[in-house]
Amino acid sequence: MVDYHKAIRALHPEVVKVEETNDSITAYDVNDNVVSWDKSLADNWVDPEAYKYKRAAEYPPLSEQLDYIYHNGVEAWKTNMIQPVKDKYPKPTE
Repeated sequence: MVDYHKAIRALHPEVVKVEETNDSITAYDVNDNVVSWDKSLADNWVDPEAYKYKRAAEYPPLSEQLDYIYHNGVEAWKTNMIQPVKDKYPKPTE
């Protein structure tokens, strides 16, 4: 699902405000002028930080991670709990 507010701001740096009603989204610049934006460009925009949200959702709760570190050590935690998630959702290349 596209976060249109984030996509519009990323594609149009002059946008300072985005308002959404039931049937439309309007973007405005600093002078409150309407900024036109292309829905198809926004639909195809890829959030460069999406990997962070996917990783956060997949990591075990912090209490489980700490318990794992206590019983298995930091290196085992990095190798067995953290690295597989990082491998599954790598940072995008620039």
